[in-house]
Amino acid sequence: MKLVNRSYLTVKPKQAFWDWANAIQPEVTFKEGDDVESNIYLVEEDFYDLIPVLEKNYKKIFSNELSAVTEENNLWPEKVSFELFLEWFSVDYGSMVMDLEKSDLKADFID
Repeated sequence: MKLVNRSYLTVKPKQAFWDWANAIQPEVTFKEGDDVESNIYLVEEDFYDLIPVLEKNYKKIFSNELSAVTEENNLWPEKVSFELFLEWFSVDYGSMVMDLEKSDLKADFID
């Protein structure tokens, strides 16, 4: 087992996100409370206050979550703000990331 030098954020959509997503893709409907996987984002290893970490990263996270529904940016909310992010997503966090696999971690850079 290897300890990874990162903390993590788990991001799960709230109903406001699902309302937007369901309007974009009406053939696939979800609602808050459905058994939908959270996405996990690795962040700096040690932090003591969640808010500064979210303020630093929310635009990248928001963009990734929106692009999972549509790549057409013109269908995204006109103004993405920290307040809107908090309305659309619940966030949990933790500081210990362990890799149970023997193979090396691999990363693909997307940005």
